[in-house]
Amino acid sequence: MKLDFDKLNGLVPAVIQDNSSNKVLMLGFMNQEALDKSVETGLVTFFSRTKKRLWTKGEESGNFLKIIEMTPDCDNDTLLIKVEPTGPVCHTGADTCFNETNNDGPAFLLSLQDLIHKRKLEMPPDSYTTRLFEKGMNKIAQKVGEEAVELVIEAMDVNDELLLNEAADLMYHLLVLLSARDKDIRDVLAVLEERHNK
Repeated sequence: MKLDFDKLNGLVPAVIQDNSSNKVLMLGFMNQEALDKSVETGLVTFFSRTKKRLWTKGEESGNFLKIIEMTPDCDNDTLLIKVEPTGPVCHTGADTCFNETNNDGPAFLLSLQDLIHKRKLEMPPDSYTTRLFEKGMNKIAQKVGEEAVELVIEAMDVNDELLLNEAADLMYHLLVLLSARDKDIRDVLAVLEERHNK
């Protein structure tokens, strides 16, 4: 990757974006050395303009930014870095340096799917999800059907709280079913996106 470090006296802005939620987490600056170290370690490393040295985000807090993808802009003088944060990003303890919460619905849904995949691999004995996997596909599919029927029943009523709880139950069991079939909610989203684009 060739960046133009000359425009800002040896630095380029680095926009840090959460790979799952697409929230902008922070903005930092990199010189060539910081970029090289980021590529080498897989963790975002900046050049501190005040301390005049490299610093890896999270080196003190433990809240590292694991690099998923790095993309230069059209002028090669700014970098977009998609990351997986291991904790709050801002030194104030906030999720982002713009005081936003980095936990929107789609991001949570993806993280829940990932947790269900993890349960399937590890099978912790005290987990409801483990018990579903142990009972097999027939039981999981049956639970999805039961939850769908319960959602339909609540849709005919006027109690929004019950409706939303049944919808949440259906969504959870659907994620378990997808995982049991070695599929993912991302696969479903890809189908929806393809349909939308036609």
